[in-house]
Amino acid sequence: MARLAAEHGLERVGGRPSLPQYVKQLLNRSDFTYTLAKYRMQSENERNRLGMAWVLLRPSFSALIYGTVFGFIMQGATARPPDFAPFVVIGVFILEFFNSSMNGGAKSIISNASLVQSLPFPRIVLPIAKVFQNLLDFIPTLIFMALIVIIFGARPDWDWFLFIPLVFLFWVFNQGVAFIFARATVHFRDLSQVTPFISRMIFYTSGVFFDLKVMVDKINPSLQPFADWQPINNVLSIARGILMKDGVVPYDYFWHLAIWAFGIFIIGFVFFWQAEERFGRDE
Repeated sequence: MARLAAEHGLERVGGRPSLPQYVKQLLNRSDFTYTLAKYRMQSENERNRLGMAWVLLRPSFSALIYGTVFGFIMQGATARPPDFAPFVVIGVFILEFFNSSMNGGAKSIISNASLVQSLPFPRIVLPIAKVFQNLLDFIPTLIFMALIVIIFGARPDWDWFLFIPLVFLFWVFNQGVAFIFARATVHFRDLSQVTPFISRMIFYTSGVFFDLKVMVDKINPSLQPFADWQPINNVLSIARGILMKDGVVPYDYFWHLAIWAFGIFIIGFVFFWQAEERFGRDE
Protein backbone atom coordinates (compact mmCIF):
# COMPACT_ATOMS: atom_id res chain seq x y z
CA MET A 1 0.00 0.00 0.00
CA ALA A 2 2.83 2.39 0.90
CA ARG A 3 4.53 1.66 -2.42
CA LEU A 4 1.28 2.19 -4.33
CA ALA A 5 0.72 5.54 -2.56
CA ALA A 6 4.28 6.61 -3.33
CA GLU A 7 3.84 5.72 -7.01
CA HIS A 8 0.84 8.03 -7.17
CA GLY A 9 2.55 10.88 -5.32
CA LEU A 10 0.50 10.49 -2.15
CA GLU A 11 2.14 11.42 1.18
CA ARG A 12 1.22 10.29 4.66
CA VAL A 13 -0.79 12.89 6.59
CA GLY A 14 1.33 14.37 9.39
CA GLY A 15 4.43 12.50 8.24
CA ARG A 16 7.85 13.91 9.07
CA PRO A 17 9.46 15.63 6.05
CA SER A 18 13.17 15.39 5.32
CA LEU A 19 15.36 17.91 7.13
CA PRO A 20 15.86 20.17 4.04
CA GLN A 21 12.09 20.11 3.34
CA TYR A 22 11.42 20.89 7.00
CA VAL A 23 13.71 23.92 6.89
CA LYS A 24 11.99 25.07 3.67
CA GLN A 25 8.55 24.73 5.28
CA LEU A 26 9.78 26.68 8.29
CA LEU A 27 11.09 29.52 6.10
CA ASN A 28 7.75 29.62 4.26
CA ARG A 29 6.04 30.13 7.64
CA SER A 30 8.30 33.01 8.74
CA ASP A 31 5.43 35.54 8.52
CA PHE A 32 3.27 33.30 10.72
CA THR A 33 6.12 32.93 13.23
CA TYR A 34 6.67 36.69 13.48
CA THR A 35 2.95 37.48 13.71
CA LEU A 36 2.42 34.83 16.39
CA ALA A 37 5.29 36.20 18.52
CA LYS A 38 4.15 39.81 18.14
CA TYR A 39 0.50 39.00 18.88
CA ARG A 40 1.32 37.02 22.02
CA MET A 41 3.68 39.70 23.27
CA GLN A 42 0.91 42.30 23.00
CA SER A 43 -1.89 40.08 24.30
CA GLU A 44 0.04 38.91 27.38
CA ASN A 45 0.93 42.46 28.43
CA GLU A 46 -2.33 44.20 27.49
CA ARG A 47 -4.21 42.16 30.09
CA ASN A 48 -2.59 44.35 32.78
CA ARG A 49 -3.34 48.02 33.44
CA LEU A 50 0.31 48.96 32.99
CA GLY A 51 0.49 46.98 29.73
CA MET A 52 3.90 46.90 28.05
CA ALA A 53 5.50 48.65 31.02
CA TRP A 54 5.70 45.23 32.68
CA VAL A 55 8.39 44.29 30.17
CA LEU A 56 10.66 46.64 32.15
CA LEU A 57 9.00 46.38 35.56
CA ARG A 58 9.36 42.60 35.93
CA PRO A 59 13.18 42.44 35.69
CA SER A 60 13.46 45.75 37.59
CA PHE A 61 11.56 44.39 40.59
CA SER A 62 13.61 41.19 40.46
CA ALA A 63 16.88 43.13 40.41
CA LEU A 64 15.70 45.37 43.25
CA ILE A 65 14.62 42.47 45.47
CA TYR A 66 17.60 40.20 44.79
CA GLY A 67 20.05 43.12 44.95
CA THR A 68 18.69 44.24 48.31
CA VAL A 69 18.64 40.77 49.86
CA PHE A 70 21.93 39.45 48.51
CA GLY A 71 23.64 42.83 48.74
CA PHE A 72 23.36 42.78 52.51
CA ILE A 73 24.22 39.08 52.82
CA MET A 74 27.26 39.23 50.54
CA GLN A 75 28.44 42.48 52.08
CA GLY A 76 28.62 40.63 55.39
CA ALA A 77 30.54 37.79 53.76
CA THR A 78 32.98 40.27 52.10
CA ALA A 79 32.13 38.58 48.81
CA ARG A 80 30.19 41.41 47.20
CA PRO A 81 31.71 42.48 43.85
CA PRO A 82 32.52 46.19 43.26
CA ASP A 83 29.76 48.27 41.61
CA PHE A 84 27.28 45.76 42.97
CA ALA A 85 24.11 47.57 41.78
CA PRO A 86 24.92 47.56 38.02
CA PHE A 87 26.53 44.11 38.48
CA VAL A 88 23.22 42.65 39.72
CA VAL A 89 21.05 44.59 37.26
CA ILE A 90 23.02 43.21 34.29
CA GLY A 91 22.92 39.68 35.73
CA VAL A 92 19.19 39.66 36.50
CA PHE A 93 18.06 41.37 33.28
CA ILE A 94 20.09 39.07 31.05
CA LEU A 95 19.20 35.86 32.85
CA GLU A 96 15.52 36.81 32.55
CA PHE A 97 15.83 36.27 28.78
CA PHE A 98 17.36 32.82 29.27
CA ASN A 99 14.87 31.64 31.90
CA SER A 100 11.82 32.87 30.01
CA SER A 101 13.09 31.17 26.84
CA MET A 102 13.73 27.85 28.59
CA ASN A 103 10.42 27.85 30.49
CA GLY A 104 8.46 29.17 27.50
CA GLY A 105 10.04 26.65 25.16
CA ALA A 106 9.18 23.82 27.57
CA LYS A 107 5.48 24.77 27.44
CA SER A 108 5.33 25.80 23.77
CA ILE A 109 3.94 22.46 22.52
CA ILE A 110 1.91 21.20 25.49
CA SER A 111 0.14 24.55 25.97
CA ASN A 112 -0.85 24.72 22.29
CA ALA A 113 -2.41 21.26 22.01
CA SER A 114 -5.47 22.40 20.06
CA LEU A 115 -3.33 24.31 17.55
CA VAL A 116 -0.98 21.35 17.09
CA GLN A 117 -3.84 18.92 16.49
CA SER A 118 -5.97 21.09 14.23
CA LEU A 119 -3.59 22.87 11.82
CA PRO A 120 -0.77 21.53 9.61
CA PHE A 121 2.47 23.52 10.09
CA PRO A 122 6.01 22.77 11.26
CA ARG A 123 5.62 22.44 15.04
CA ILE A 124 9.03 24.02 15.53
CA VAL A 125 7.35 27.34 14.74
CA LEU A 126 5.96 27.35 18.31
CA PRO A 127 9.25 27.37 20.29
CA ILE A 128 10.76 29.75 17.71
CA ALA A 129 7.86 32.18 18.14
CA LYS A 130 8.16 31.97 21.93
CA VAL A 131 11.88 32.76 21.99
CA PHE A 132 11.39 35.53 19.40
CA GLN A 133 8.66 36.98 21.62
CA ASN A 134 11.13 36.96 24.51
CA LEU A 135 13.71 38.68 22.29
CA LEU A 136 11.21 41.44 21.52
CA ASP A 137 10.71 41.84 25.28
CA PHE A 138 14.47 41.81 25.82
CA ILE A 139 15.31 44.72 23.49
CA PRO A 140 13.64 47.50 25.57
CA THR A 141 15.10 45.82 28.66
CA LEU A 142 18.58 46.25 27.18
CA ILE A 143 18.00 49.97 26.63
CA PHE A 144 16.71 50.36 30.19
CA MET A 145 19.74 48.41 31.49
CA ALA A 146 22.08 50.76 29.61
CA LEU A 147 20.39 53.79 31.20
CA ILE A 148 20.84 52.28 34.67
CA VAL A 149 24.57 51.64 34.22
CA ILE A 150 24.99 55.20 32.89
CA ILE A 151 23.36 56.50 36.10
CA PHE A 152 25.97 54.50 38.05
CA GLY A 153 28.87 56.12 36.20
CA ALA A 154 29.40 54.11 32.99
CA ARG A 155 29.73 56.00 29.71
CA PRO A 156 28.96 54.69 26.18
CA ASP A 157 31.96 53.81 24.00
CA TRP A 158 32.69 51.75 20.87
CA ASP A 159 32.68 48.51 22.89
CA TRP A 160 28.93 48.90 23.35
CA PHE A 161 28.49 47.80 19.72
CA LEU A 162 29.74 44.36 20.84
CA PHE A 163 26.28 43.89 22.30
CA ILE A 164 25.01 43.18 18.75
CA PRO A 165 26.97 39.90 18.29
CA LEU A 166 26.48 39.09 22.00
CA VAL A 167 22.67 39.30 21.78
CA PHE A 168 22.69 37.34 18.53
CA LEU A 169 24.73 34.48 20.02
CA PHE A 170 22.64 34.50 23.21
CA TRP A 171 19.44 34.35 21.14
CA VAL A 172 20.78 31.37 19.12
CA PHE A 173 21.79 29.60 22.36
CA ASN A 174 18.41 30.22 24.01
CA GLN A 175 16.62 28.97 20.90
CA GLY A 176 18.55 25.68 20.99
CA VAL A 177 17.72 25.23 24.68
CA ALA A 178 14.03 25.93 23.92
CA PHE A 179 14.02 23.26 21.17
CA ILE A 180 15.38 20.63 23.56
CA PHE A 181 12.96 21.44 26.38
CA ALA A 182 9.99 21.71 23.99
CA ARG A 183 10.40 18.10 22.86
CA ALA A 184 11.52 16.69 26.21
CA THR A 185 8.47 18.14 27.98
CA VAL A 186 6.11 16.49 25.50
CA HIS A 187 7.54 13.05 26.31
CA PHE A 188 8.07 13.68 30.03
CA ARG A 189 5.28 15.97 31.25
CA ASP A 190 6.73 16.00 34.77
CA LEU A 191 9.63 18.01 33.37
CA SER A 192 7.33 21.05 33.19
CA GLN A 193 7.11 20.90 37.00
CA VAL A 194 10.89 20.53 37.36
CA THR A 195 11.85 23.29 34.89
CA PRO A 196 11.30 26.17 37.37
CA PHE A 197 13.72 24.48 39.80
CA ILE A 198 16.29 24.08 37.01
CA SER A 199 15.88 27.81 36.24
CA ARG A 200 16.38 28.68 39.89
CA MET A 201 19.49 26.50 40.19
CA ILE A 202 21.02 28.13 37.09
CA PHE A 203 20.08 31.54 38.49
CA TYR A 204 21.89 31.01 41.77
CA THR A 205 24.99 29.27 40.36
CA SER A 206 25.81 31.29 37.23
CA GLY A 207 27.32 34.38 38.78
CA VAL A 208 24.30 36.69 38.88
CA PHE A 209 25.25 37.91 42.39
CA PHE A 210 28.94 37.09 42.43
CA ASP A 211 31.91 36.78 40.09
CA LEU A 212 31.95 33.08 39.21
CA LYS A 213 35.66 33.08 38.31
CA VAL A 214 36.61 34.68 41.63
CA MET A 215 34.35 32.30 43.55
CA VAL A 216 35.74 29.18 41.79
CA ASP A 217 39.29 30.45 42.34
CA LYS A 218 38.64 30.65 46.08
CA ILE A 219 36.98 27.22 46.30
CA ASN A 220 39.12 25.14 43.93
CA PRO A 221 41.31 26.78 41.20
CA SER A 222 41.47 23.50 39.27
CA LEU A 223 37.78 24.01 38.40
CA GLN A 224 38.51 27.28 36.58
CA PRO A 225 37.85 25.76 33.11
CA PHE A 226 34.29 25.18 34.31
CA ALA A 227 33.83 28.93 34.83
CA ASP A 228 35.56 29.73 31.52
CA TRP A 229 33.20 27.44 29.58
CA GLN A 230 29.98 27.99 31.51
CA PRO A 231 27.82 29.60 28.76
CA ILE A 232 25.70 31.80 31.04
CA ASN A 233 28.83 33.04 32.80
CA ASN A 234 30.31 33.77 29.35
CA VAL A 235 27.30 35.97 28.50
CA LEU A 236 27.28 37.77 31.87
CA SER A 237 31.05 38.37 31.88
CA ILE A 238 31.01 39.82 28.34
CA ALA A 239 27.99 42.03 29.11
CA ARG A 240 29.56 43.35 32.31
CA GLY A 241 32.87 43.94 30.53
CA ILE A 242 31.07 45.99 27.88
CA LEU A 243 28.73 48.00 30.07
CA MET A 244 30.30 48.49 33.49
CA LYS A 245 32.61 51.33 34.37
CA ASP A 246 36.23 50.09 34.21
CA GLY A 247 34.93 46.78 32.81
CA VAL A 248 37.26 44.56 30.76
CA VAL A 249 35.73 42.57 27.89
CA PRO A 250 36.87 38.89 27.93
CA TYR A 251 37.08 38.56 24.14
CA ASP A 252 37.98 34.85 24.26
CA TYR A 253 34.53 34.18 25.79
CA PHE A 254 32.96 35.16 22.45
CA TRP A 255 34.20 32.04 20.70
CA HIS A 256 33.35 29.90 23.76
CA LEU A 257 29.80 31.23 23.52
CA ALA A 258 29.69 30.80 19.72
CA ILE A 259 30.57 27.10 20.06
CA TRP A 260 27.87 26.66 22.70
CA ALA A 261 25.26 28.64 20.75
CA PHE A 262 25.57 26.92 17.37
CA GLY A 263 26.23 23.50 18.93
CA ILE A 264 23.10 23.60 21.12
CA PHE A 265 21.04 25.11 18.27
CA ILE A 266 21.93 22.35 15.79
CA ILE A 267 21.47 19.58 18.36
CA GLY A 268 18.17 21.07 19.51
CA PHE A 269 16.84 21.58 15.97
CA VAL A 270 17.57 17.99 14.90
CA PHE A 271 16.30 16.61 18.25
CA PHE A 272 12.99 18.46 17.77
CA TRP A 273 12.64 17.58 14.07
CA GLN A 274 13.06 13.84 14.79
CA ALA A 275 9.83 13.88 16.85
CA GLU A 276 7.83 16.14 14.50
CA GLU A 277 5.18 13.54 13.59
CA ARG A 278 4.75 12.38 17.20
CA PHE A 279 3.76 15.71 18.77
CA GLY A 280 0.08 15.61 17.76
CA ARG A 281 -0.32 11.99 18.89
CA ASP A 282 1.41 12.52 22.21
CA GLU A 283 -0.88 15.43 22.93
